[in-house]
Amino acid sequence: MRGTVRVANDAWEALLEAHAVLIRGFITEGDWSQVSMREYDVLYTLSKSAEPVRLGELHRHVLLSQPALSRMVDRLVSRGLVRRMSDPADARGVLVSLTEHGQATQRQVGRGHARSVASAMTEAMTVDDLIRLEELCLALAGDDRRSPSSVDGTHVPR
Repeated sequence: MRGTVRVANDAWEALLEAHAVLIRGFITEGDWSQVSMREYDVLYTLSKSAEPVRLGELHRHVLLSQPALSRMVDRLVSRGLVRRMSDPADARGVLVSLTEHGQATQRQVGRGHARSVASAMTEAMTVDDLIRLEELCLALAGDDRRSPSSVDGTHVPR
């Protein structure tokens, strides 16, 4: 019988392997001609916020170092996808948000990416499995959301 440390590390390795396999598939299947997958991650994260986001807050949600994120935001600003502004509440802070062009690009790329994600996830798991996976991932992330989500119009607990 495996001990707790071994089980935890085996689960971690399985999670990383699944992530790597899925990402490789998404890179192969997706149309990343407008933005790279990492750029899309930034655009998607910004699209989930109705308000401009502090650069530090954005950093907490993407897999980039702070310097790499700053350089990427600069590139996205120069391409007209993101706007950067000073935080009126703290002049030292920087706020970022999507431009209209950034919103349109995120939606266009996102439609295809969402189809790829749904295909890969539903090929390997049932809806009940996906709900449980979401719960487990939220627990790992320290997110205690327990509000109902909707699957095919039916409310289910998280």
